[in-house]
This record gives sequence, structure tokens and C-alpha cells, in this order.
Amino acid sequence: MARFSSLLILILCLTGCETAPVTPRAETASGLPPVIMISIDGFRPDSLHRGDTPTLDALAEQGISAPMRPSFPSITFPNHYTLVTGLRPDHHGVIGNTMIDPDIAGEVFSVSRKTGLDDPRWWDNGTPAWVTAQMHGLMTAVMFWPGSDVPILNTRPEIWYHFDPKRTPTQRVDTVLSWFEHPPEKRPALSLLYFDGVDHAGHKYGPFAPETRAAAREIDTALARLINGLSLHHIAANILVVSDHGMTTLSPQRIIPLTSLAPAKSMEVVTSGPYAGINPVPGHERDLARALSIPHDHVTCWPKARIPERLHYGSNPRVPAWLCLAETGWTLARDPHEHISAGGHGYDMAAPDMMATFIASGPAFLSHKTLQPIDNVDVYPLLMMLLGLLPENNDGSLTPLQGGLRDTYRAIQ
Repeated sequence: MARFSSLLILILCLTGCETAPVTPRAETASGLPPVIMISIDGFRPDSLHRGDTPTLDALAEQGISAPMRPSFPSITFPNHYTLVTGLRPDHHGVIGNTMIDPDIAGEVFSVSRKTGLDDPRWWDNGTPAWVTAQMHGLMTAVMFWPGSDVPILNTRPEIWYHFDPKRTPTQRVDTVLSWFEHPPEKRPALSLLYFDGVDHAGHKYGPFAPETRAAAREIDTALARLINGLSLHHIAANILVVSDHGMTTLSPQRIIPLTSLAPAKSMEVVTSGPYAGINPVPGHERDLARALSIPHDHVTCWPKARIPERLHYGSNPRVPAWLCLAETGWTLARDPHEHISAGGHGYDMAAPDMMATFIASGPAFLSHKTLQPIDNVDVYPLLMMLLGLLPENNDGSLTPLQGGLRDTYRAIQ
């Protein structure tokens, strides 16, 4: 607890705020310190300690940190749902940002087109942490986490919002801080906060562009405001900072037209980009299989039943009949003249550029501890342990994180 107080004081010094010592209290209705998990979409772990993120650097220094492998596919909605369910996308059912389902006829789940996103049928194969917490009488509050505005298993967080990209990082933080202005019994035991600015800039300008670094600085400044606000309320929260994936540089010189892999008349493309999900046009199954089974430069294709086990992908009925995965930095395009963003993700989760960020600081965690790489499914059992709840069945494990926990928290596992 004393070390977390030092962290708060350090960040206040970095941001120019008053540095009077505080006496943190663990005050929520649960009797445990509140848990706040923050996602910085697309934030690479090597973006730390570059002079842009003093608040995040301080959290990592005074707590624990680790590179984190996302789940495949390394894109936003599947991995955000993995972080709060502990299930691989193949198990929780949100297997992509674009999906079709034979049991949900006539509907396409599409993040880019904003269709199907609020239909619970796409989400009900997983039980997110806020649902379990609400069912056990704990208050939860969520700012923009994917899926949090959907009545999953007929339950939403007590406080939730439809995503609004115009709300600035500072406005989002001020909303979170307002939740802690209430008496302890009305404060959330679990709070989730989502930032999209780094991912947006990384796609538009590239992962190492000045604009992307500026987006990281803006979020870091907002996080300093959050830490300062919590200290003024004398609240010592267990704070987790995560990202869903990394980001790599793309180029219009690294395009693979899907029509160079198979005849257009043989395939129905569900999704394209770093990977492509493809179904055969009825009557053209053999044509498609013959074409995609031939070796191709910079891309590997598998029928659904032969997707490598290490990807943990392919058993869900929403996964298309064929998966084609490009080498990192290459793009599978429906149209050879398609506009290519400056940055992208969705590649093999083991690729270094796809690695995500994990930082944890607060009463539960040791200081100055860097762990070996973890899988993002491991975050969920940690989250549930911090809330004092038994986790639902999941694909993760607390074991990789035990070395970063204080003895009192190891004892309650």
C-alpha cells in the first residue's frame, strides 16, 4: 500500500499537481480495493519509456508489466472480449470484427458498418466479468468497452454508454472519476475504460508516426488526471492497463489480391486484410480448395479443419471454411487498387509487432517487476481474483502472474 502511495505522489510530481501525501483506503461495497481496467487500443509495449508516457512508465515501474500475446485474430472486438471472458475468440464466439453465422440468418456482424453489434446472440457464448460481478451484487461501470452496451445474458453494467469517438480522453476520465464521488456503497467495484486514439492514429499514419506518439501523449495526460483524481479521493485502486494488439507498418507495395489466389467466381469473401476468411460459392467447393491449396508467396491458406492448433481458431461455426493468413506487413485485398492504411493488425499473434501491453499496479501487486510474456486469456482470472469472485470456465491461468502478486493476494487464490 505504501508503495502505491509513492506511485501516486510520483505521478502528481510528473504532472505538476500538489504532492501532499495521501492515505489510500480500499472503499467499495465489496470491501476490496476497486479494480479499474484500462484499454489503450493498438498500444505497443515498446511505446513505453520513449518520453511520451510518463504516467504509464510510472505505473509500470511501481507495479508489474509484461509483453502480452493477443489471441488470434489480433483485432479489436475479439481481443477485448477475450480480456473480459478469458476465452479465446473461437470459444466466446466473437471471432472477428466481421462475422456471419448460419444460425443468425440475414444478419452480418460488422464493426465497420455498425451492423449487428447490439444483438446479444453474437455475444452470449461468453460471460464478461461485468455480468458475473453484477450477478453477485457488485456494481460495475464501463466506458465504451466493446460489448458493454449489449444486454449479454440479459445483463448490462450498471453504468454504460454507447461508443462516442468524439468524447476526448479527458472527458472519458472525468466520467470515470465522477463514479467515485459517491459514497463507498455506490462506487463501482469494477470499472472499465477504453481509449481508441492510438489505434486510430496508427492506422492512419503508421505505428511510429509523430501523430501516433501524440495520441499516446494525450491519453497518458488523461491517465495522470485519473491517478490524481483517485488520490484526491484517497482511493487506492488496483489498476490494470492493457491493449488488445500491437500495430505494424503497411505498404501499397505489399498487396496480395485475393483474385490472385482463387477465381472470384469460386469464393465469397467474409473478411479481408491481414487475414481473409473465405467461403466457397455453392458448387465451386473443389475449385476453391484446389486454388487455395497451392503454395502462394507471402500468404498461407488452410481449410478450417487444418488451421494450426497454435492459433486456437477454427472450431467455431462462425469461422469461414478457409483461412488465409498473410505475412506480417502484407495485405490481402479484395481489390488490387484498394486503399491501404499506413498501419494494421490482425496477423499471427506470435508476431513481435502484434504484441500487446500489460501493466498492473496497486495494493495487489509487487513493485519493479517485469514478468515473462503472458497470454491475454490470463488477464480474466486475475481480474476475477481481484474482485473476490470465482471465474467462469476460461482458457487462462493465474500461474504466469503469480510472481507479480503480493503474498496476501497469493493466499486468496
